[in-house]
Amino acid sequence: MAPSSFKLNTGARIPALGLGTWQAAQGDVKNAVSYALRTGYKLVDCAFCYGNEPEVGEGIKEALDSGAVKRDDLFVTSKMWCTFASRVEENLDMSLKDLGLDYVDLYLVHWPVALNPHGNDLKFPTRQDGSRDLDLSWSHIDTWKQMEKLVETGKTRAVGVCNYSVKYLQELLSYAAITPAVNQIENHPYLPQADVVSFCEARGIHIMAYSPLGSGGSPLIKEPLVESIAAKHGIPPATVLLSYHNQRGSTVLAKSVQPSRLDQNKTFINLDAEDMEVLEDIHRVVGTKRYVYPAFNVDFGFPDRS
Repeated sequence: MAPSSFKLNTGARIPALGLGTWQAAQGDVKNAVSYALRTGYKLVDCAFCYGNEPEVGEGIKEALDSGAVKRDDLFVTSKMWCTFASRVEENLDMSLKDLGLDYVDLYLVHWPVALNPHGNDLKFPTRQDGSRDLDLSWSHIDTWKQMEKLVETGKTRAVGVCNYSVKYLQELLSYAAITPAVNQIENHPYLPQADVVSFCEARGIHIMAYSPLGSGGSPLIKEPLVESIAAKHGIPPATVLLSYHNQRGSTVLAKSVQPSRLDQNKTFINLDAEDMEVLEDIHRVVGTKRYVYPAFNVDFGFPDRS
C-alpha cells in the first residue's frame, strides 16, 4: 500500500501529498484550498512570494469552519522570500497574518540567495540595468541561523530549505545547529536530481517535490514513456508521475484548482520495478529539463541545469 505520510527528522509526520498553490489564479485559490482540505488533503504549500496567502488563508478558514478538518490535522508550509533573508521572522509574521494562523508546520528558505531588502520592489528589486538587485553581503548561512531561532518562538514547528543543491547543502550543514527537515526541489523524471535526493536521504532531510508534471502545461503527461506506463495500468499519466515520487519516499505537491483533478490526484498506485526503471531513465533518453530557474544570475550549483 502506498504510504500516506512520512516521518521527518523532527519526529513529526508530513503528508505524502500536498496541494501546491504557486501560479494559481486569483479567485480560484480559496475554493481549491477549501475543497481540497474538506475532501482529504492535509498539506497546503504556499509562500509569501506567491502573493496569494490571504486567499489560501480564507480557504483554510472555510475548511476549518466546516468542521471537516481540525488545525492539528493540517500541515501548512510557507516560505521566506529573498528580500527578507536578513529579517526572517518579519516575513514569517507577514505570512501568518495573511494565512490567519498562529503557526505553520514548516517554514522554508525559498532560495539560497538574498535580494536587496531596501531595493525598488518588495519582492523583485532590480538594478538600473534590469538585473536582480542581489545583496551579496548576506550569506544563506546567516539566514539559516535566523531560521533556527524561529523554532523556539513556536511560530513554526520545523524549518527547511528549497532549491538547495548538494553544494549549498554541504555549506549549510557545516554550520547548522538544526538539520533542515525538508528540501523542496523541482523534481520529476526529466529532472530526477539523484545527487540531491541521495544526499538528503543519507542525512535525514526529506524531499518535497514540486512541478511533478513539469511546469507550464504539464509536459510530462504527454511524454510517450509515461503514457505507456499509464496505459499499462489503465490510469492517467498524472497518477503515474505522482506515484513515482511516493514510491521514492518523497512528498509530492500537485497543483490544481479543478475539483475533478484534485480528486484524481489523491490516488497513488504501486509501480513495479520496471516502471520505476523507465521513469528513472527518461532523462537519459530525452535529456534533462529544468523548468524553474529564476533570473538571479547566481550559480546555485545545479550540475544538470538546462
